[in-house]
Amino acid sequence: MEEDNQEQEELKQEETSQEKNEQEIEENEGIQISNDVIAVIAGVAVSEVQGVSSMAGGFAGGISEVLSGKKNLAKGIKVEKNETTIKIDVNIIVEYGTRIPDVAFEIQNRVKTSVETMTGLTVEEVNVHVQGVNTEDVKQEEEVENNKEEKE
Repeated sequence: MEEDNQEQEELKQEETSQEKNEQEIEENEGIQISNDVIAVIAGVAVSEVQGVSSMAGGFAGGISEVLSGKKNLAKGIKVEKNETTIKIDVNIIVEYGTRIPDVAFEIQNRVKTSVETMTGLTVEEVNVHVQGVNTEDVKQEEEVENNKEEKE
């Protein structure tokens, strides 16, 4: 009895999710959203997360940033898009002393919410790749403390 009820509930949930996907397709029919646009949306969401020092992009991305003088908001973000779902890879450098799992979880939530809200597409995955740890701020603080001690 219970198994039949569970199967019926699962079927209902599956039908509901299929209807939702069909509605999304109908709403977005004829509208093509570029992967670059999705990457910029994700980049803005990532830049708002505390503990992210910077985005880790490739060599070409760094050169184009220097030459154009503009910050590349899509730097370090790779987007794979199907008809209705999106997979996003985010490459970051974290600040020293932050708890990496918390930063990654916050990035996943913000990117998923932002992209789904703005595009109407379903974000299937947000993969966070930590490429490094920024320790420059820590070194500067240590130097300041050492200078204070020397003066005293």
